[in-house]
Amino acid sequence: MEIPVYLFTGFLEAGKTKFIQETLEDPRFYDSERTLVILCEEGELEYEPEKYPNDSVFFTVLENESDLNTNYFSCLQKKFRMNRVIIEYNGMWQLQSLYTALPENWLIYQEMMFADSNTILSYNTNIRNLVADKLYNPEMVIFNRLDKHSDFMPLHKLVRGISRASNIAYEFKDGSVQFDEIEDPLPFDINEDIIDIKDKDYAVWYRDLTEEADKYNGKTVKLRAMVAKNEQLPADTFAIGRHIMICCEEDISFGGLLAKFDQADILETKDWVWITAKIKVENNSFYQQKGPVLYIAELSHTLPPEIPLATFY
Repeated sequence: MEIPVYLFTGFLEAGKTKFIQETLEDPRFYDSERTLVILCEEGELEYEPEKYPNDSVFFTVLENESDLNTNYFSCLQKKFRMNRVIIEYNGMWQLQSLYTALPENWLIYQEMMFADSNTILSYNTNIRNLVADKLYNPEMVIFNRLDKHSDFMPLHKLVRGISRASNIAYEFKDGSVQFDEIEDPLPFDINEDIIDIKDKDYAVWYRDLTEEADKYNGKTVKLRAMVAKNEQLPADTFAIGRHIMICCEEDISFGGLLAKFDQADILETKDWVWITAKIKVENNSFYQQKGPVLYIAELSHTLPPEIPLATFY
């Protein structure tokens, strides 16, 4: 049986408990389905289990990140026989610990992050890796405890530095909510005959391309990137890209794309090249699904950029 999981993330006193309590009391959600609430941290606001019939909503506490494992969750399912799960996650724990521990039939239906607008920028300065970890995947990021005259831009940039897909909402002290409508123009023109990707814009372009590949289908791009060859790929095929850092050294990864070039034999791994290529979105085992393939029309060797590591800043 498929178990839907509603995941709420953020740091202590960020407003997760209040939102979950209100959700459980909402008739649109509270329909007597057996619901298990897993608390990975306990703040000042406490739940009131007595508000619900004993056979519909259950609470359990998970105190240690090391206890996150598939067997633990499977035992909970046998014990509570719930139809759905709500998880109030500990902001100091990495989300990957949870993702890898969930049983196969536990599927995350919704992920939301909550942040106190008065403290989140300080958290971002001091523990940026944990803040970025919570901003990768949420459908919605809610900044609360705002004044009407608050400057939204630093909060907007905090989210958009990690994700272009997450919706953003600002909750004011009076309880009213305003959704983010700040536009983020791309630093290049995708309507140009040849889209010129500057060195400093590779990370933004790579993220936009991988999130919305179809809008680049048939487009031609020019950029500088590094070659990564793999013997398992056909002779005229290789990966090309840049190492990208999202927040810190621990999360550097190679943002690579599949490329085809009929003279690929002149290339070696770690070569830096200028390329002009046409993008075709097509099925390929490299992506294990449809993805952008760069058909290179022009290529020349070059030196690495002054700053080889691509970032969003």
